[in-house]
Amino acid sequence: MLNQIFYDEGTNIAFIGNPGTGKTHLAIAIAYTVAIRRNSVYFIKFNKLINILRNAYNEGTFERKIKQFFKYKLLIIDEVGFNEITPLESKLFFQLIDLRYTNRSTIVTSNITFDRRSTILGNDEMITKAIVDRLLYFSYLFNITGPSYRLKDKLKINETGEN
Repeated sequence: MLNQIFYDEGTNIAFIGNPGTGKTHLAIAIAYTVAIRRNSVYFIKFNKLINILRNAYNEGTFERKIKQFFKYKLLIIDEVGFNEITPLESKLFFQLIDLRYTNRSTIVTSNITFDRRSTILGNDEMITKAIVDRLLYFSYLFNITGPSYRLKDKLKINETGEN
């Protein structure tokens, strides 16, 4: 069972698994529980986060932007690794994760296992290892298996021959 105050300890959570297995749903449920206890929570898709960080870097406001993301007691980053990122984007993401490491909790969801991390978090293996190390060292890791909840009723209809 999750420690009820995981977010007070700066512990992370990683949900890894196939599409449709409930990773985002679980992250949102936890976020809701944290938020109703009057804690700041922010949910963002990985791709959007990377775009925000890159734009802030290009505009010279990167430090201010990662401090803004640091202030949230819980940051949920959904679909990590769904899109590949550049080495620069990987370094920017590392700086955010490093700043939050053991100070603030982060929940990540991903369809891709972390053994394929070098293909999704940039081509710099050292930065990628550092990101994964900080995300997973002080964390709860959940590997979720099973069929897609989105498709289960659709597949049942096709098996029975119904329209």
